Amino acid sequence: MLLPTLSRRERRLLFTFALLALVALFGPELPASQVAIASVFADDRSWHGLPNAMDVLSNLPFLLIGGWGLYRLNRIDRAHQQALAEFPLAPPANDPPDNTLDCAWLFFAGLIATAAGSAFYHLVPDAPRLAADRAGMAVAFAGLIGVAVCERVSQRAGWPAAWFVLMAGLLSAEVFHESGNVLPWAVVQFGGMALVLTLALARPMPHAVGLRLGWVVVFYVLAKAFELGDHAIYEATGQLVSGHTLKHLTASLAGLPVLFALRSLEKDWQAKLLRHNPDPAAVAA
Repeated sequence: MLLPTLSRRERRLLFTFALLALVALFGPELPASQVAIASVFADDRSWHGLPNAMDVLSNLPFLLIGGWGLYRLNRIDRAHQQALAEFPLAPPANDPPDNTLDCAWLFFAGLIATAAGSAFYHLVPDAPRLAADRAGMAVAFAGLIGVAVCERVSQRAGWPAAWFVLMAGLLSAEVFHESGNVLPWAVVQFGGMALVLTLALARPMPHAVGLRLGWVVVFYVLAKAFELGDHAIYEATGQLVSGHTLKHLTASLAGLPVLFALRSLEKDWQAKLLRHNPDPAAVAA
């Protein structure tokens, strides 16, 4: 039997995903006309022929943080491969957590996809482009959920959780594109963040990399507040910056806690390697 082999947290996670899936599949249809889809944004200024320039260019931090994260992950991978070659008898417990790193790869790649999808959408905002925007967000969201599950539930549950959220997110974007029903996407976005908040309140698992999920939630809440205040913020700042532009800038900061956790992971792993082989030259600079 599968369930008896799962831990209590894994069973609760499985139940949560099943409940969210049931709501998305059998809940009442929520037409796009009944929700606040920002098809008309406060700041529509052009810059050197670039339409909606501020809302387009404010996606650059997603690209920068995503690229920074992929660079750091590649550095960890190369250092790990070098360590395996030099110290094949090193204890496996000293190795970086594979599932956490895999989910982090997905997350940072998703930030780059978010930058591309959001910029594509804001050039000419319409429903088909909004589906592309949400598809990019789904990739980042899946990676984030996966890392959070690795931290607070179990390593083995992280990667399946990431794939479940990825498939759910992409399908919900397609459902919206085909039918205009936004309920599945709302379940993915708000149900997923409710899960992240719940996991942030849980005790980290042994050997967790130390991701501060609370900061991820803070940045998300601030970004949503800026999004809802798009026009009001634009007028309050004398049409200097809109709430939606600030939303992009703030949401991109959610990648920083993951970056800092990876930095701590890299330092801790190198320290373990030094304890196994005290020669400082054994560790790659």
